[in-house]
Amino acid sequence: MTLPSTDERRWQAVAQRDPRADGAFVYAVKSTGIYCRPTCASRLPNRRNVTYFPGPVQAKASGFRPCRRCSPDAISARAEAIALVVAACTHIERASAPPSLTELAETVGMSRSRFHRLFKKMVGITPRAYAAEHRTRRLKEALARGWSVTRALYEAGFNASSRLYEGSAERLGMTPHRYKTGAKGLDINYAVTASSLGPVLVAATDLGICAITFGEHMEGLFNDLRSRFPLARLLEADASFAATVRRVVSLIETPVAGHDLPLDIQGTAFQQRVWQALRRIPPGTTASYGDVARSLGRPTAARAVAGACARNPLAVAIPCHRVVRQDGGLGGYRWGMERKRTLLDRENEQGPVASDAPQSTASP
Repeated sequence: MTLPSTDERRWQAVAQRDPRADGAFVYAVKSTGIYCRPTCASRLPNRRNVTYFPGPVQAKASGFRPCRRCSPDAISARAEAIALVVAACTHIERASAPPSLTELAETVGMSRSRFHRLFKKMVGITPRAYAAEHRTRRLKEALARGWSVTRALYEAGFNASSRLYEGSAERLGMTPHRYKTGAKGLDINYAVTASSLGPVLVAATDLGICAITFGEHMEGLFNDLRSRFPLARLLEADASFAATVRRVVSLIETPVAGHDLPLDIQGTAFQQRVWQALRRIPPGTTASYGDVARSLGRPTAARAVAGACARNPLAVAIPCHRVVRQDGGLGGYRWGMERKRTLLDRENEQGPVASDAPQSTASP
């Protein structure tokens, strides 16, 4: 949650007893001389008598005493859970090799199963996935500094070269050496074609489609692709690529038909989970950013979901246009609101497809 930054937002958190604000601040009531948590179950005070403090220390220094009902000077359960998970993440990041689940649980004084559930609930991924993502980040940083692959391998915590190369395409989108050289020599075939939403660029590696982008003219689309893959060989596709392009255009014009396109897309573990959730939202339906966050077990991560949507490089194949605001408003769309509105209107006309994906009752 973004911490309430104004008195108006703090008051709304108090009025709604928002649990996400617990630990972000305390409020004090001038008429009683008592300060409380935002979630206190006591009767709502007169707003004119309320003042806010960053925490209990400041409230006490101003002469207020803690509420006996909500005990604001005690550490909240959520704050304690956050502290434990932060300690575990720090342990993972400082370890020379990924620590075991048993080691992590013992570090924070919890059982394996309870720690695993708490970590996944708070972070959104398992401790093992977090460790893998951290190692990959360290690997990328080491390679970017110009280190040899062998040195970068051990710096990142891979204890054998085989562990590095296993799944390296999944981690980096290419081999470590190719990543180190900025994807130099990677062949990416692309084509630009017309659609009802304007020019669309489709690009693919040998593994699958790596870009689907809308634009106003071919030059802009090509420059965008070049900025994403500066050292790759961008090859204007031949006739054999036409079938792939037709399938993408079909997704734009007739989304209810659906296509299981091979994709080559890289992102963080959280982004990958969001993008997978978006692909489960069927044509003709929408889900709010909060709906998607809750489906991932991260009910407070709506803003992070919106960020993952904004970084989606595959328009329509990963249907971020089906994610809207909680009130039914369109929200954002990196390729323009008119395109988003047109896609949703078209899907509504063609009818929804049954699915167990997270859905909102709000109308787009």
